[in-house]
Amino acid sequence: MIIKGILVTLLAPMSDHIANGGEKILGNASSIKRRPDGRVYISGQMQRHALFSALDRLNADDEQKADTYVSNGDGVTNVVERDLRADLGGFLQTAKESYSGRRTAPLSATPAVARKSSEVGRDLLIRLKMLAEKGAESKSQALATREFSQDDDMLMSFFIDVSAVGIRKRFRYESEMHVATEYVKHIDEAERKRRIRLALEATASLTDYANQARNAVSGEPQKVLIVFDSRLSRKASRYFRENASETEQKNILRELEGRGAQYFLGDDTASGGNSVFEAYQKAAEFLATNTLYDPNPGATLLTTAQFESNTK
Repeated sequence: MIIKGILVTLLAPMSDHIANGGEKILGNASSIKRRPDGRVYISGQMQRHALFSALDRLNADDEQKADTYVSNGDGVTNVVERDLRADLGGFLQTAKESYSGRRTAPLSATPAVARKSSEVGRDLLIRLKMLAEKGAESKSQALATREFSQDDDMLMSFFIDVSAVGIRKRFRYESEMHVATEYVKHIDEAERKRRIRLALEATASLTDYANQARNAVSGEPQKVLIVFDSRLSRKASRYFRENASETEQKNILRELEGRGAQYFLGDDTASGGNSVFEAYQKAAEFLATNTLYDPNPGATLLTTAQFESNTK
């Protein structure tokens, strides 16, 4: 199979969490982000933060990482051949005067949204000043409240556009008219597959919500659907929706089968099928033995510096 797109959609249970708290809305009352229908959500920005934090750890431990790393989110480079965030997460460098200063992310994430209306509580925080500093009067206690969500099944999805991993577009113009598009490769096929493997593993290792929420929140999946597709489609992200009927779920899987896509379902709550671990394990084996779509097969690899010098 030639893989063009990879979709991962999953459910992760979260309890007593502030996975994406908002700003203070009334004095010292700190709120959790909620949609108008009462469902709490985690922004796409926070999802990408958790994903690339996991990717950074996985890359650091990978024996095949060579000279690669994941840059900080506040200092993304444009060196696609070395910086995994620049490659998979894209970048926008406003100082550039050509298309080389912008890259659309091949790896995208949806916000995580609770499947049902959330039960939100409020925690009272008290800080007591037990002893006054020498020569100073004792200050009064500080009071604050913080909202938290009690129990949620958070639905989230991730998608990889395989055709853009390690590859950039170069546009050719004549008389200010766009007449051709070229695909320039920065890494070989082995490295492209390695990065996709790490990105897939990262979706099962989302734990860095704690950095923002200050509590140990896990986004590791309880249920997952992993799809290797011959086209760019995100339709299967509807599979775990709260209002998705059994008929709709069956039709989604039938459509995937009809066009030759390969999918792996994992569920830690049911017996008789794959667990989440087994689904990821089988997905990794499938990735290793199949071919990635390459819009420019056999192309000579170029560094970012060479790409930009030829673009000017």
